[in-house]
Amino acid sequence: MASGVAHRIFQAHLKVVMTEIPQPLCVRREVSFCEAISQKEKTVEGVTAKYITSADEAPSVWEKGMIPLLIDPEGTFRESLRPDVIIDAILAKKNTGTRKGDAPLVIGLGPGFCAGKDVDVVIETNRGHDLGKVIYNGPAEADTGVPGAISGVTTQRVVRAPRDGRFRPEKEIGEMVEAGETVAWVEDEPVTAAISGVLRGLLREGLLVQKGLKAGDVDPRGKRENCFTISEKARAIGGGVLEAILAHFNR
Repeated sequence: MASGVAHRIFQAHLKVVMTEIPQPLCVRREVSFCEAISQKEKTVEGVTAKYITSADEAPSVWEKGMIPLLIDPEGTFRESLRPDVIIDAILAKKNTGTRKGDAPLVIGLGPGFCAGKDVDVVIETNRGHDLGKVIYNGPAEADTGVPGAISGVTTQRVVRAPRDGRFRPEKEIGEMVEAGETVAWVEDEPVTAAISGVLRGLLREGLLVQKGLKAGDVDPRGKRENCFTISEKARAIGGGVLEAILAHFNR
């Protein structure tokens, strides 16, 4: 989701810097800039993120027309870059420490934030009528614990780790899979697809996972091209973020 938001505001010619944890648990890796950590650079729909090791490198990356991305789970980058906007796109379903005053405009995505209290603006992330809505007072919709429906399928499209251990993919993103087919392994236990469709996302090889962790995503629509493009949900949320930024600074 964060990459879709970053892509949209970057396309509006705003300077973006992204921060990550050392080992991202990203499933939709083909459209995630976090892959730059392992690949040094990652291009999504014509926009490239470049991995940097210090916030001081960000200006030179901007000059090259790319998004700088660094490992900085504590957000210390803001001490040197002093951003005008901070967007919390962790999607942890709770506020992990982001607060009003961290920047002139602080935006939180989804449940766990209260606009006007702990952040300035909240963007609705739940699929449905209000997806992408800019909220200036109050929270987003509460977390339902159920993934949004795609072609009527909710929980069954999510592939989860069956046990703790090291993750090893069997299939690749973009492959068609059948219900019951093994798509990966956690140690010696298979990770299977519950439905047939295209494997839209899968964790990176070698990650240590915990039982129940989201490890993959099967799209029942079966369109391979969807694995390599930003989702309609991420675009809508990115549009809400862009609206909030323009509304704040164009007053």
